[in-house]
Amino acid sequence: MTTTHAQSRARRWRSSLEAFCRVLVHSNLFISLATMSVVVTTVVLADLPLEPIPLFIVFAATLFVYTVNRFTDLEEDEVNVPDRAAFTKRYGRLLLGIGVCCYLGTIGVAVVLGVPGAIYLLLPLVAAVLYSIGGIKRLLLVKNLFVGVAWGLLPLGAGYYYDSLWTPEILFLAGYITAMITIAAVVFDIKDIEGDRAEGIATVPNTVGVPRTRRLAQAGTLVVAAAVIAVVALTTLSSALLVVLAMNVYVACYIPFATAERGPLFYGFVIDGEHVFLAAVVIVFELLG
Repeated sequence: MTTTHAQSRARRWRSSLEAFCRVLVHSNLFISLATMSVVVTTVVLADLPLEPIPLFIVFAATLFVYTVNRFTDLEEDEVNVPDRAAFTKRYGRLLLGIGVCCYLGTIGVAVVLGVPGAIYLLLPLVAAVLYSIGGIKRLLLVKNLFVGVAWGLLPLGAGYYYDSLWTPEILFLAGYITAMITIAAVVFDIKDIEGDRAEGIATVPNTVGVPRTRRLAQAGTLVVAAAVIAVVALTTLSSALLVVLAMNVYVACYIPFATAERGPLFYGFVIDGEHVFLAAVVIVFELLG
């Protein structure tokens, strides 16, 4: 095989891989995998049995909420992420139909099986309305904290399902996820500066600038890491929970590369992949004992 042919083949493989990753990101399948990863991390670190029902519930709810958001943010995406906007226009109705069916199916299954707290499955719908239609996303820092709290409910939901809601591990993970997702949401806004300004949406990046946003995000990541160490050291929580610091390192590594010019694979795959990364690390540590 000649060098030129090998290079051409490598480019085709890379192009195919990038196209596949874009589909995962634009279709919201990857972000749904990320929320499932939060549940996996919670279950493993809280020493709970891994069951398919809570994973399916989280996946379906995420697919529904984020697909709805793709339609409500379509005008902004046409400026910020034109490729994603084009994907939504072409496949969005199909994905929305799938998301709605999965979401309603999840509620139906939960009711039939008598899943504890089935009524709370309406919360994703409420969150979607508040965020996309209620105007929360237009409030500086409020939308970031709203997203952080929404993700922080995932460990609490898992704890409720397993009747372990008020255990220290569940509460610790809920607080940690809320803080880290809030930081990630602030960094995520860097890619949307132009579109957010056009829509009159105030964000940290378009208010204080990109360099300062990155510095604030790094400081926040360090503060959360210090808080994790302090909480574990000063309480009866297991030192095994320090494994979450792997995500702080991951976040600290991608923050310097966050610019407005970065494409959807950076924001939708690298940043949203932080919880997939953490779940993988947690599983490896669990397997290693």
